[in-house]
Amino acid sequence: MIITVVGLGVVGGSFVKALKGHGHQVYGIDIDENTLKRAEDEGCIIKGYQDGREIISKSDLTIICLYPSLVLDFIKNNQFKKGSIITDAVGIKSYFLQEAMNIIDPDVEFVSGHPMAGREKKGFEYASKDVFKNANYILIEHPVNKKECIEFMEKFVGTLGFKSVKIMSPQAHDEIISFTSQLPHAIAVALINSDNEKYDTGKYIGDSYRDLTRIANINEALWSELFLRNRENLLKSIEAFELQLDLIKQGLVENDEQILKKLFINSSKRRENLEK
Repeated sequence: MIITVVGLGVVGGSFVKALKGHGHQVYGIDIDENTLKRAEDEGCIIKGYQDGREIISKSDLTIICLYPSLVLDFIKNNQFKKGSIITDAVGIKSYFLQEAMNIIDPDVEFVSGHPMAGREKKGFEYASKDVFKNANYILIEHPVNKKECIEFMEKFVGTLGFKSVKIMSPQAHDEIISFTSQLPHAIAVALINSDNEKYDTGKYIGDSYRDLTRIANINEALWSELFLRNRENLLKSIEAFELQLDLIKQGLVENDEQILKKLFINSSKRRENLEK
């Protein structure tokens, strides 16, 4: 199968690295010539293109790993092979998916996807096939999608190391992602920015602070776009979180040990059940 990955940043780079050795003919498209050369030198792609119109027209599967605002432009400006499949790795779906379906050739299938894996750093040098190992993957089922194409993508991403593949609507995806992905990033940013820097904080942190703030090292262009494109869902998730934080605050204000213990017991049980 001829596979072309568009955008060889940390996610697209991880795709080409995970595809290595699976017997596919893998090509890459990126605006950065050095990134393409590095991917070629590492044997992750056969050839890299800055303008990929030639290879796109021959590809059986095109994986678009661009910022949300760039996906539609890429689809509009390229002719895809009839009978081929397009997928993407965009972290939000509702705002662009229907328009994408409207402009794609009826003989080309668009099965949108979201690998729940990545790194706080950006760029090909931070890409790794290991981020996909045992990670979760979400496939978006649109009413016009053919069942066999959904099934193909489900099996395909399984070969890359993903352990769980869930199929859902774009609306359901955006709702749950606002909680499981966007809210944690918002919390991490707020936590680290709330530091009054009275002390040399780095000399006093342990694993809890380190783990909670890892994702505060954030790609500002990408995440601003993700937050704003999913603002209604994210605002609801933030408000639900604020209610729980207020309960902890209430326990402290009222010096109520029972409130705190009840909250801690509930969170412990929920965390234990999370990955069963």
